[in-house]
Amino acid sequence: MSETLLIIGGSVFAILGLLHAVYTWADTRKPRRLVPDDPAVIEAMANSSVRLSRGGTTMWRAWVGFNFSHSLGALMFGFGCIALALSLQSITPPRIVLLIPVAIGCAYLWLGVRYWFRIPVIGIAAATLCFVAAWLAY
Repeated sequence: MSETLLIIGGSVFAILGLLHAVYTWADTRKPRRLVPDDPAVIEAMANSSVRLSRGGTTMWRAWVGFNFSHSLGALMFGFGCIALALSLQSITPPRIVLLIPVAIGCAYLWLGVRYWFRIPVIGIAAATLCFVAAWLAY
């Protein structure tokens, strides 16, 4: 049962990460999903350097990079949860190991509630509940 719940939760994160990457990639061609509503803000981002980079990159390029790296993090976390689930068939890690996905899921959930929008929060909450149930069932 724990394996199935970890696979479900991990799959939700992987799907959200993949969808985020696809939207980010599409926005590099025609910005309309994970971008500001006001085209003037996009223009300002494209024309504004990041101070830390000393003119080496723009806020728009940083925004795209942050979105791609965020996608990668969600994908890797999702695949890690799936790998953990598959490994439970051959090894028996301590129960505390299953709290790692719970803790990371809670961190993503806090970020989602605080900074993001409804759809990812719903998915993250469902996935995190799967991780909690997997831990309880283990």
